Amino acid sequence: MHNDHRPTSTTPSMAGGFFIAMLTIAGTVIGGLQGQPTIGLLAGLAIGIVVALALWLFDRAKGRS
Repeated sequence: MHNDHRPTSTTPSMAGGFFIAMLTIAGTVIGGLQGQPTIGLLAGLAIGIVVALALWLFDRAKGRS
């Protein structure tokens, strides 16, 4: 009895966490240069989440075709 847990798709999924992390850091640095590091952090985090969600939706739609 074999219980293979293989993904249904052979194409690897794209990682959106990279964009969340890098845009959060970039937002903090840019905000810090302008004297508003907290606003930069929150803006970078928000943009990173939007990019990661868009990437996830794109990857999900690509997997269905």
